[in-house]
Amino acid sequence: MFKKIKILTLNRIDLSTLYMTVKEDIKTIEDIRLMVDQFYMLIRTDELLGPIFNGVIEDRWPQHLEKMYIFWQTVLLGQHTYVGSPFGPHANMPIQKIHFDRWKMLFFKTVDTHFSGSKSDEAKWRAEKMAEMFLMKINFYQKTDTKQILE
Repeated sequence: MFKKIKILTLNRIDLSTLYMTVKEDIKTIEDIRLMVDQFYMLIRTDELLGPIFNGVIEDRWPQHLEKMYIFWQTVLLGQHTYVGSPFGPHANMPIQKIHFDRWKMLFFKTVDTHFSGSKSDEAKWRAEKMAEMFLMKINFYQKTDTKQILE
């Protein structure tokens, strides 16, 4: 006696069309440039943050991006190229928690889209801590009507 066995057949698959992109970690200045460029592309077109950033930076985007490249290069790669205080330019801006929440969301989205690994996690952690510190200082200056002495 024979049993009928249902045989599963696979359709022919063109394996050349199947690929998976493996995300690498942030390792080089080129990675930093990609992260910064993609992040600020989102910032510039964001309905909440775009008008603020574009209004302050105006036509100096190339200079701002260069500064951000060396800032993150120093922070994440340990290559000490950044000199300055990142808080100063933000001290007297009319920004609140909602702005920092959006900034973090766009930053995390950028990092998660392009990278994966310990440096990527560190970038998000540092961005989180920086946003918390900036917001706390800005709130202090706004509540006390104190002006930040800029370097």
